[in-house]
Amino acid sequence: MGLEQPETAGQPRATLLPTSNGSGPGQEWEGHWPEIPEKSPCVVGVIPVIYYSVLLSLGLPANLLTSVALARLAAKTRKPSYYYLLALTGSDITTQVVIVFVGFLLQGALLARQVPQAVVRVANVLEFAANHASVWVTVLLTVDRYNALCHPLRHRATSSPGRTRRAIAAVLSAALLTGIPFYWWLDVWRDTGPPGTLDEVLKWAHCLIVFFIPCSVFLVSNSAIVLQLRKRGRCGLRPWVGKSTAILLGVTLLFALLWAPRIFVMLYHLYVAPVHRDWRVHLALDVANMVAMLNTAVNFGLYCFVSKTFRATVQQVIHDAHLPCTLGSQPEGMVGEPVLRPPELPKGAGL
Repeated sequence: MGLEQPETAGQPRATLLPTSNGSGPGQEWEGHWPEIPEKSPCVVGVIPVIYYSVLLSLGLPANLLTSVALARLAAKTRKPSYYYLLALTGSDITTQVVIVFVGFLLQGALLARQVPQAVVRVANVLEFAANHASVWVTVLLTVDRYNALCHPLRHRATSSPGRTRRAIAAVLSAALLTGIPFYWWLDVWRDTGPPGTLDEVLKWAHCLIVFFIPCSVFLVSNSAIVLQLRKRGRCGLRPWVGKSTAILLGVTLLFALLWAPRIFVMLYHLYVAPVHRDWRVHLALDVANMVAMLNTAVNFGLYCFVSKTFRATVQQVIHDAHLPCTLGSQPEGMVGEPVLRPPELPKGAGL
């Protein structure tokens, strides 16, 4: 994700999450950036620390529960959409662990940023790879729903769990490869000079890979899906919107809304005003990063809101997890009542 942090206690750091302290050491800005004599202050205080702690403590258990429920649904139904959503949830879990826990809480808070530069750069690669995987798995889900609604015969002929798993494996491998160049990602909080050619290329590559190209695919595919549903309505058919289609529209819309501020602020920092010297851009990037990270924790609520099947599966997962604790707490010698009962026959029915 590349969410940058300012320095703490006078020590610069090239990590990815915003903090509540001031920015890095100052020099005179060159190039097209305006010169402001003082370093930009951070006006959000400890809010990012509290926010990311709450996000991790609530979002990570929700994503773990989501992954278990989706794994059960995928094994039971063997539908491609469940495999894609499971891969998306795994990418969100990786993003939360690498960015929030390792990058922010572990490196920033516990280790006081005394981390070798090579370790920080390797963490950058993992963060960008996880983010690329999350976005492009959603692209796979979008293409799958488009084929299912607009080309149903071809979708039935070509769709299979094996092909779905191979597509997901290819996207994850490509995400890891595309994350490698971001080993040289320039930290906007630490580096006080204007961005060079490599940094400008990397920032534009980041914007294209995680936002502009995927959102173009979302816009085209979702527009075709909506037009197809309207066409069914004009032909007298019921414009049925399945759970997978509703989830797709919700996931892509939330992604576009939550990531747009970060992309805008990044380009504004690149060409208009630097984060290091303008407190307003500093504040905007802090808030934009927090909003973008929210995208890793909202899907659980969306799935529960849309899908009754998902809600029932989550309840079953919680029940199964609670059952061993309940049986283990019974007194010794007491036999618990069987969980599964044979179905009762209707009145008047013979054997």
